[in-house]
Amino acid sequence: QVQLVESGGGLVQPGGSLRLSCAASGSIFMIYASAWYRQAPGKQRELVASVTSGGGTNYVDSVKGRFTISRDNAKKMVYLQMNSLKPEDTAVYYCNAATPRFAWGQGTQVTVSS
Repeated sequence: QVQLVESGGGLVQPGGSLRLSCAASGSIFMIYASAWYRQAPGKQRELVASVTSGGGTNYVDSVKGRFTISRDNAKKMVYLQMNSLKPEDTAVYYCNAATPRFAWGQGTQVTVSS
């Protein structure tokens, strides 16, 4: 059973930056395309960004040009660099496969507020 542990969230002012990290306990996680998701209060979880094993990326329109997803296959890590953060980016952020197939981790809270 693969465990996913997200970290790096916090409270940041609008315009600030954060780097999220996702550590996977099993190499099988890196076989699949990886993704970051987020869930804001009262809203459904949405896919924010994805990256294939070969490095191809895709982003939801609302974060294009601000967020960058990357992965380190050897370290079994997935990252999300978030710049120019906006209050509407406030959510709990999760990682999983691009088509979710693993148990969700606890997520990491990102709060963008002045």
